[in-house]
Amino acid sequence: MGRGDLTNAEWDRLESFLPRGGARGGRWSDHRRVINGVLYRVRTGVQWRDLPERFGPWETVYKRHRRWSADGTWAMLLSLVQAAEDAEGRIDWDVSVDSTAVRAHQHAAGARKVPPAAVPQKGAGQGTNRVDPVLRGLAVRLEEVVSSGECLGRSRGGFTTKIHLAAEGRCRPLALVLTPGHYGDGPHLKRVLEQVSVPRAGVGRPRSRPDHVLADKAYTSRKNRCYLRRRGVRHTIPERLDQQRHRHNRGSDGGRPTGFDRERYKKRNTVERAINRLKGFRAVATRYEKRAYVYLGTVTVATLMIWLRT
Repeated sequence: MGRGDLTNAEWDRLESFLPRGGARGGRWSDHRRVINGVLYRVRTGVQWRDLPERFGPWETVYKRHRRWSADGTWAMLLSLVQAAEDAEGRIDWDVSVDSTAVRAHQHAAGARKVPPAAVPQKGAGQGTNRVDPVLRGLAVRLEEVVSSGECLGRSRGGFTTKIHLAAEGRCRPLALVLTPGHYGDGPHLKRVLEQVSVPRAGVGRPRSRPDHVLADKAYTSRKNRCYLRRRGVRHTIPERLDQQRHRHNRGSDGGRPTGFDRERYKKRNTVERAINRLKGFRAVATRYEKRAYVYLGTVTVATLMIWLRT
């Protein structure tokens, strides 16, 4: 076993969830070896052609990662690991929301425009009815990703992609959303929280409502606060100074001041630490993929390893 490869305990947790059949009813090549190749590339950021020979042909590793990014296998594995953690009470549902900008390598530009129907699909997760909502949600995200121009935004430093995420109280990402780098944070609070969906161990709908939401001033819009109140989610979000002045100038029409728990707000650092963990993977810290759905799969693999090893 090489450095960074799956341990026996980690492999035992994943093996039963992996798809059995290959193309046209054939068999997949060794799942563990291929996954270790994907992990090596996500951790080091090397080009696919430079993968060590112990992982087998690089084309096999790349195509497996690309296919599983498209058909929801990585998202399915992450969802099932989260469900196991929640069943044992090891998820802190004080959720923090934030985003981080990722510099896109020059090789990430130049992808040809492809309609969503042309994204490769394969029958992963067959017979797993409990993750059907995960796959349906992934289909919506893939359509949004393709329609947003591969999530590349222009800035002074070049092309960037922004990762919006919600992290639970133990610094592990619960949900991920990609946008172009110049998009704002506040308008995507609802979209990020709607991606939080942890399946139940038994029967019942997935859990999607946090106990508490923490976010910085970028999310302090009236629309976001109304959305959280409508869902019955308590939140701690500071108010900007201009909003405070505007409310004071309106007098009684300005409404009551927003509640703010300064001590509880200190817990928001969990999402910053989750971002640091994600960017410890070099293929996440710098985007090399042309296709946004493949990069989303790369970030999902890194998130899966954080859940397995934390």
